[in-house]
Parts: sequence; C-alpha cells; structure tokens
Amino acid sequence: MDLGQFRTFRVGIADLNGQMRGKRLPSAQAGKLEKGGVRMPLSALNVDIWGEDIEDSPLVFQTGDADGILMPTKRGAVPMPWLATPSALVPMTMFTEDGAPYAGDPRQALKLVLDRFAARGWSVMAATEMEFTLVDDTGDDLQPPVDPRSGRRLFAGDILALDEIDAFDPFFTELYEAADAMDISIQTMTGECGLGQFEVTLNHQSALRAADDASLFKLLLRGIARKHGKAATFMAKPYLDDAGNGMHVHFSVLDETGTNVFDNGGSEGTDLLLSAIAGCLKAMRASTLIFAPHGPSYDRLIPGNHAPTSVCWAYENRTSAVRVPGGPTTARRIEHRVAGGDINPYLMLAAILGAAIEGIEEGLTPPDPITGNAYDLELPQLAENWKTAIDLFESDEFIARCLPRDLIVNMVMTKRQELKRLQGTNPTEHWKTYLERV
Repeated sequence: MDLGQFRTFRVGIADLNGQMRGKRLPSAQAGKLEKGGVRMPLSALNVDIWGEDIEDSPLVFQTGDADGILMPTKRGAVPMPWLATPSALVPMTMFTEDGAPYAGDPRQALKLVLDRFAARGWSVMAATEMEFTLVDDTGDDLQPPVDPRSGRRLFAGDILALDEIDAFDPFFTELYEAADAMDISIQTMTGECGLGQFEVTLNHQSALRAADDASLFKLLLRGIARKHGKAATFMAKPYLDDAGNGMHVHFSVLDETGTNVFDNGGSEGTDLLLSAIAGCLKAMRASTLIFAPHGPSYDRLIPGNHAPTSVCWAYENRTSAVRVPGGPTTARRIEHRVAGGDINPYLMLAAILGAAIEGIEEGLTPPDPITGNAYDLELPQLAENWKTAIDLFESDEFIARCLPRDLIVNMVMTKRQELKRLQGTNPTEHWKTYLERV
C-alpha cells in the first residue's frame, strides 16, 4: 500500500494487554520506517490497562526509560476502514538499541518461541476462533443490542441461528468487506448461545500471521461496530448471568516437507502430539494469567459453564481444556480451549506454543485422556483467582522455560498494579474499563 496517498498514517504495536500503542505520522515520513527512524520507550509496552506507567518499573528506574526501535512487520500497511478519513496502519515490532528483539514485546516473544520450532525445521500453523458480543453501552449498564427487525432488544441467545446473523446483515457485510481490505480471511461467522454473541473463525495459516490477524481483527470489529451505532466487546463475561466469550486456537506442526508431525495415520496421533499435549497441561495452571489476564476474566471460569476449568485433555470432547479433534489424520491438530476472548493473541500463542515445544523437547508424556464430562471428574484446576494466577506465573519454573524472563517480570508488575487499582473500584463499573480495551 502506498502511504503517500494519505495525508497521515499510523504506526502501532501491541502492548502486554493487546492494546495498540503508537504514533500518527505525516506521509512524508514513510521512508523512515524501514530505517529504524521511529522510536518509542520500551516502557510503552509495559503500561497498565488504563495506560498508566508501572510504579517502580525497572524499565524506567534502572535503564532511564530507554527507547526501543520500531520496525515494520512483514505485514505491511493495512487500511483502517472504520475511520471517516481514509488512512493506514503499519503494524510494528520492537528491537533494542543494539538490534536485538525486545523480549518484552508480545509479538517478539511469540517469534522467539516459533524460532525454537524453526530450529528443528518445523513451522507452526494455527487458526483462531474468537467469540465476541454486540452490546449497547449508551446507558449506565450494558444492554443487548436492538434487533433491527423488530426495534426491540435481543432477549435470548440463538445459537447457530441464521436469522439472527441476517438481522445484522449490514454490519456483517461491511465487516467482511473491511476484513478483505485488510487481508484478514474470515472463514465462518456463527451465532452463539449468549445475548448478541457471535463467533468468528479466522484462516488456518502460519502462527505469527494468525496472531497478527487476531489482533487486527479485534481492532477492526470494534471500529465497524461503532460505525453501526453499537459496541463490540471481547470481554470474557459481558453479562454475569450469560455466556462468556472464549478464544480457542487450533495448531499443528509441519516439517520441512510439509508433513504434519502430529499425524501417524491413526486417530491417536504421534508421540510428538502427546508430548506437546503434555507440555500444554504442565504449563496450564501457571499460564492461567495469560488465558485470564484481567480481574473480570475470572467471572467466566465457572465449572460447567462452557469454559474449561480443569487441566485435562481428550479426543473429541469439548468439556476438556485440550481437545484433539477428529477428521482426516493429515489435519491432526491440538485445540486449546481455555483462553477468554479478552486475551492478547500474541501472548496466548506464545504461552501455548512455548509449553508445547517444551513438552516435546523434554519428551513429556500426558496422563490418559479423559472420557465423559470433565466437570464431573476430580481433576487439577486452573488458578482460582487473579492474585493466585499472578503469583503462579511469576514463580513457576516450567513457565520460565517457555517464555522470556523480561516478559514474565513485566507482566507480573503490570497485573499487580491493575489488581491493586481494580480492588478500589465498584465491580458494576468494571465494564467501562474493559469494554473496548480487550
């Protein structure tokens, strides 16, 4: 895309909470991008959900708040179809002054994990399924959107109903067109069981591109919803008495010949598949902070309420946290079902894939797959609350082998600051913080 056609453009990079941080630049400065001419403090990626600096952050007090260098990702510029004035966004990633990838950048953290697969001659393919909710946020409380057919508010979920999707046809039509313009491939859009809840499945592709697309889609969805007089949110639990929003990821691993290393021609999969599952299970409890990164995230993690809460795996069982779907063996893959919709896609994939490659490298073996309903079994559980999740993430030795140390330290400091501040606010007001920030 020629940035010269716009008066200004944006550069953006995802912080630990997945929010875009960046700058607006005149098009005349487009030539600076590939030369490392755009800089931001390293600490800009380590701010809290409100955009506040982290108290006593070593990035500030030990390094003098040094600059990082922003460089364009291979994605290139993408249009911003939700804006009234045509413009473009250039997704960026961060390096330190000496040219090293900055491990506190969530995208760089994922890239470092993927490099471990690449060292074996492997590439990771992934696809995301993202649930979101359309809401009316014009009052003091969140309410379901108005059904364009009747002029009345939606009053019940309508899972897999085509007529509910068709009721919002102008919105979804523009969303598809805008996604095409941004080169985000939407595979399916379905109605879910919650009030105004839908699920989008994005294309199966390289894991880094899958994370890029998921991050950009969140931005796009919220913008298009506003154009249509409503809000769209990925909050884990928009309504306490209704279904929550999850984000599942499917992944497989290909060798240099394009052969799926999880496929042995049978339904059980290879030993590599089992070791990857074992790694995911070993890291799962201590990874809860990645899968449920905010205080309200834990409203979703209620046993028996659609969100997996037990550390377990199974073949073709949607009550398990890790599922091996059926279908052709050449497509043998792992579905990780724990994360809420409010996650940072880069961190989610980094945690899952980091655990998987660690499991493979250690030759781990998982417990037997469960049968039946996971909620009826006595199984290890995810972290019970936000504070416990933070403590586990900080101290777990397996997590320390899966993810960069800088990222772990920054994440813990960020979440402890958010926890302290959120404890002083009324829970009925929490949605005003998270509605469009996650």
